[in-house]
Amino acid sequence: MHQSSKPTSVPRWLRNEKKGSLMDLTFHNITLPSEPGQAFDLGVHGGKIVEMKAAGTLEQGDKALHLNGRIVLPGFVETHIHLDKSCILDRCQMKGGLQEAIAEVVGLKAAFTEDDVAFRAAKTLRKCVLKGTTQMRTHVEVDPVVGLRGFEGVKHAIAEFAWAIDVEICVFPQDGLLNNPGTDELMVAALKDGAGSVGAAPYTDTNPHGQIDRVFEMARDFDVDIDMHLDFGSDATSLDVDYVCRKADEYGWGGRVAVGHVTKFANMSAHRLTALSRRLADAGVAVTVLPSTDLFLMHRDHTENLSVPRGVTPIHLMAAEGVNCSLSTNNVLNPFTPFGDCSLIRMANLYANIAQIGRREDMAGCLDMVSSRSAKLLNLKDYGIQKGAPADLVVIDARDATMAVAELAQPMYGFKRGKPVFTHALPELHSH
Repeated sequence: MHQSSKPTSVPRWLRNEKKGSLMDLTFHNITLPSEPGQAFDLGVHGGKIVEMKAAGTLEQGDKALHLNGRIVLPGFVETHIHLDKSCILDRCQMKGGLQEAIAEVVGLKAAFTEDDVAFRAAKTLRKCVLKGTTQMRTHVEVDPVVGLRGFEGVKHAIAEFAWAIDVEICVFPQDGLLNNPGTDELMVAALKDGAGSVGAAPYTDTNPHGQIDRVFEMARDFDVDIDMHLDFGSDATSLDVDYVCRKADEYGWGGRVAVGHVTKFANMSAHRLTALSRRLADAGVAVTVLPSTDLFLMHRDHTENLSVPRGVTPIHLMAAEGVNCSLSTNNVLNPFTPFGDCSLIRMANLYANIAQIGRREDMAGCLDMVSSRSAKLLNLKDYGIQKGAPADLVVIDARDATMAVAELAQPMYGFKRGKPVFTHALPELHSH
């Protein structure tokens, strides 16, 4: 149905090695982002990490990679993406603005079929995998217009790529819940059929707090995490985040709630942002920023001069106050974001540029926001490089986290449960 999702041949570097070792695969002379300045060897057997020793002390396995100090991490983690409406740029007028984008997709998704969604979602998943993403939460819309067709189509694509990436569906009401009869029943049906989390978009509802209440009820009923689109706009005088924190406290859902976009926070004073950050940290509410979308959609009404406000919340400042923060892609090639190659390294670099980050430790922190912090947001229990963990690994062409972000470092190799997923040949210069 789609472009081939599985590799067609064994990479050359995996051929003609020795047999009979205690390990299927070994990585030699690697760097871990969490252990800068140290070098390690890593052993894999039966799809899991079984050994981790100082560089130069581990015997080669059946297959071996010698990496000269390059970074290895457990893959990038995409916390917020929309597979169901990706890759529709060729169908759009691109009028610009949040409300215009919502309206345009409403007009298009009536014609979505399961096969159409599955094809586009698989196309996007393929890009994500090739850019080193191993874990994902995708938001999927349900409503009377699209029904469950988007949900079912995305499920097909997830099944097709299950060998390469783990994907959770967050079902949500993009076009309203309480003001959109039939949506509630569809969300419940999706949760009964395997959706792993529940989302919200209160700013599209006639009763924003009522939508938040109902989403918390669904989360409790199905014992799932919550991931909301929240406070998406420019006027910071009116926020829904305070109510979300209250509900997280009331339900005991700390550590299981995330809010995305929150572009209104970008227009706060430093003092107010600090106070809000401490409240979020106390309530256990995580924050996701979507740099490409937030830049593209925000402040389109700013016509006084050519100096357009950024509209991207400075989450590195919030992280310093104890908030768990992630960076993610959001939309790919659609009216919300007419860009995207699904590279989370690129998102980390873009955010560092927007936030004017230059200190090494802060830039390295941007890598955490597409990996370890993102894994924490998704409550992934087995993410990490340690004995017994799944050998879901990505090799990056950089020798420390700072330079990975600064140089948009290329993912070189990817593995899922110890099996090769992709190989990117590095560019070569040819002298004359």
